[in-house]
Amino acid sequence: MYSESVPAASRKPITVPSLRSMKGEGRKIVMLTAYDASFAARSEEAGVDVMLVGDSLGNVIQGHASTLPVTLDQMVYHSAAVARGLSRSLLVADLPFMSDRDPAHAMDAAARLVAEGGAAMVKLEGAGHVCETINALVQRNVPVCAHLGLTPQSVHRLGGYRVQGREDEAAEKLLADAHAVAAAGAELLVLEAVPARLAERITKALDIATIGIGAGPQTDGQVLVIYDMLGITPGKRPKFSKDFLAGRGSVVEAIAAYAQDVREGRFPGPEHQY
Repeated sequence: MYSESVPAASRKPITVPSLRSMKGEGRKIVMLTAYDASFAARSEEAGVDVMLVGDSLGNVIQGHASTLPVTLDQMVYHSAAVARGLSRSLLVADLPFMSDRDPAHAMDAAARLVAEGGAAMVKLEGAGHVCETINALVQRNVPVCAHLGLTPQSVHRLGGYRVQGREDEAAEKLLADAHAVAAAGAELLVLEAVPARLAERITKALDIATIGIGAGPQTDGQVLVIYDMLGITPGKRPKFSKDFLAGRGSVVEAIAAYAQDVREGRFPGPEHQY
């Protein structure tokens, strides 16, 4: 376990192979979003393993109703800013809406996120035809994080931000999709807004690590949007979030509390899952 007594600079860097090792050893992976160098540095200081530059910046930074307006240029800009705040945390960056519409476009976008944005891994949503893109990226040495369940870029098709996989047929499809993205070469899988029992099934079935957000406590790690976990997102926050800044004196203390609660299995609690 990380603690404030262990300087961040003395911790070993998290690499892509580290993710499988952590799963195998039963060590929870702590992931958090970041959009700038300052929050990235403070998150790393507090013990976060993986920093995600999410296209959620469309919601919490830009004030949009969805992630869809976020551009590749904006993702590269924010990724580069976050990269400058990190020395040991693994940096993952989202491929924004339609930048992964085919393997060629995805490779161009990923090349920019890695070369200009400093990302070590890119994240893209869905399965099906997306598996071809995952495989193409992996074949060209770009590590991939897959994302299943509630996929925000599909908000219109899904009819809103709804829990996925409640019915038996939908659950089986999600399990099959998880196997498919892993077989295509994904090294990490985010499961968003799916029933906890289904997320546990998927986690046990895969060799790659799973990261939950509204997917219960049995995934290999957790991720939250940093503004949600600091309680500063305007309006109603998701059920699966928690305000870790309440009752604490600093942002670093709040992030450290989140990291510790994830590692010790206290978060998410029953009230944060479906």
